[in-house]
Amino acid sequence: MEKILCGVDLGGTKLSAGLVHPDGSIVGKSVVYDHVALDEDGIVNYITLIITNLISSNGLKETDLEGIGVGFPGHVRYRDGYTITTSNLKGFKNYPLRDMLAGNFRVPVRLDNDANAQAFCELKFGAGRGYDDLIFLTVSSGIGAGIVLNRKIYRGMTGTAGEFGHTIVDPDSDFICTCGNRGCLMGCACGLTLPARFRKKIEDGMQTSLPLPEDFDYSRVDGKLILQGLEAGDPVSAEIVRNCADYIGIGIYNIFQVFNPPLIILGGGLMNLGDLYFSRILEKFHELARDMIYDPIAIVRSEAGADTGLIGAAALLLE
Repeated sequence: MEKILCGVDLGGTKLSAGLVHPDGSIVGKSVVYDHVALDEDGIVNYITLIITNLISSNGLKETDLEGIGVGFPGHVRYRDGYTITTSNLKGFKNYPLRDMLAGNFRVPVRLDNDANAQAFCELKFGAGRGYDDLIFLTVSSGIGAGIVLNRKIYRGMTGTAGEFGHTIVDPDSDFICTCGNRGCLMGCACGLTLPARFRKKIEDGMQTSLPLPEDFDYSRVDGKLILQGLEAGDPVSAEIVRNCADYIGIGIYNIFQVFNPPLIILGGGLMNLGDLYFSRILEKFHELARDMIYDPIAIVRSEAGADTGLIGAAALLLE
């Protein structure tokens, strides 16, 4: 019997875990949203409970597992299995997440940055099939990237390579990233910046056509509201989408200049903003790259879907 892979996608709002066949198909999964208030040890115990229940409910035993892969939303010291820092969960500074989880099981555990896991998923099962080299950029609550060179994840000396969300794209920006720096790509264009962008547009005098109450709580602005505004013809939402897309286009241009990859894949929740967003990203990139593009470069949307992080975490065991 072939061994089953277990993947855990640990996010700032969602925690998903699943059992996955080596071909990328999901045997069973569990998704929860009530982990955020827990401390590090509490999250490890919660993950352990979820995995144990998944194994049991699918008629399997722990010995049926090849291992457990975990995608983490932040900096990871890969060789030691430590989390260095994260903007999406409290704590996890120099925390031995890999070994703490491994202590509850008798199978190998791998820990990596979630964007690395998603990049590997695209390589194995998504838009990256047939490529040896690619960059995967995830644009969601935060922004990160996974770098695949010669069909292997490039992690750098520490394990933190690919943090394009923290490259500076506008040092004079009004927006400060969660890392504390001004003008990071993440601070300018991720989901967390949408409330501040929306508020500033209104304060600068732009009129929204969305039926918002006078005491509207701007912290409620997210990708879903912006998409609703786009579909309703709201000028504020459309302008925010254009602004954020331009920054992503700049980020992709920088990736192109550093790596000259044949393929850049865009994933994450904000890609649900649709064709206006995606086409504006491409427009900005080509405006900057011009005739510096000699060989064709493909810039495409993710094909792996909503479970990219989960499947990618499991696929780390195949690397």
